[in-house]
Amino acid sequence: MAVEFKDYYKVLGVARDASEADIKTAFRKLARQFHPDVAKDKKRAEEKFKEINEANEVLSDPDKRRQYHELGANWQSGGRPPPGARGGPGRGGNGGSQEYHFGGTGFSDFFEQFFGGGSGRGGNMEDVLRQARGRRQAAEAPEPGSDIEGDILVTLHEAMHGSTRSVSLQRTNPYTGEQETETLKVRIPPGALAGRRIRVPGKGGAGSGGAQPGDLYLRIRLAAHPDFEPDGADLDHELDLAPWEAVLGAQVVVPTLSGSVKLTVPPGTSHGRRFRIRGQGLPKGSAGERGDLYAVVRVQIPTEVTAEEKALWEKLAHASSFAPRARGDA
Repeated sequence: MAVEFKDYYKVLGVARDASEADIKTAFRKLARQFHPDVAKDKKRAEEKFKEINEANEVLSDPDKRRQYHELGANWQSGGRPPPGARGGPGRGGNGGSQEYHFGGTGFSDFFEQFFGGGSGRGGNMEDVLRQARGRRQAAEAPEPGSDIEGDILVTLHEAMHGSTRSVSLQRTNPYTGEQETETLKVRIPPGALAGRRIRVPGKGGAGSGGAQPGDLYLRIRLAAHPDFEPDGADLDHELDLAPWEAVLGAQVVVPTLSGSVKLTVPPGTSHGRRFRIRGQGLPKGSAGERGDLYAVVRVQIPTEVTAEEKALWEKLAHASSFAPRARGDA
């Protein structure tokens, strides 16, 4: 199956030498623009949101970004396997070459092949056909089918409330060698956290000698969100404060997955301080329990000021006794 190269820099609208901060800023801007919850054209927004998440997944990870640069847009013209190639989603292990291709998981074939890390226990095509002939001869010992594993991109909204997704699985018929596609309904339960595997029983490789087929496992990868960073069932939110809010204290509104809450910022709040908002994270366990939301303070400094504002800052500088570089043992 031909795989189309994805220009992730073009997707995010950044240069190839963009810094991590540039990539983060570009992603957040696009994520807010195309988030399905706010966009008018839901279908187009959903596809674009998946595309920018995939680009961010690769370019924000130093190892994946390095592999992506080694790969290059002309990887197909070199006559040899591209760097980092994993052989395709759901590929059989033991040195085999059987491939399984997924659809509806939120990732492109390009991402799945080179960054998805799908795996299975199946052999190559020749082995599969040989097993099929052996089954017809009824002389082969029973052997369970191989398990298949792939990735599925899940939004925080899905992780919060659950959903049902249609996932297509393309595989090779062990009897005929032809490609067959099956569409599966996969339930994403509330509390589907990163790394969790969803089991779809009986949808792996076919067993031999009358043995049971293997299972399909879809590994959860949470889609990046412009406002929240998941840490297990907890969420981090970057809370921007003006210098005077940090010094004098303030009442601020903090977004959550369930709406918004008011937070009292006490006077003298420092950059990096974490405020815990209980029960506003993702679901965990089976008793309705949820993780927590942490508002992480980022004190923002104005980069441009008017003449009047500059005069006020200068007045404050002369009046203040605060000495940030003073040592207590001096």
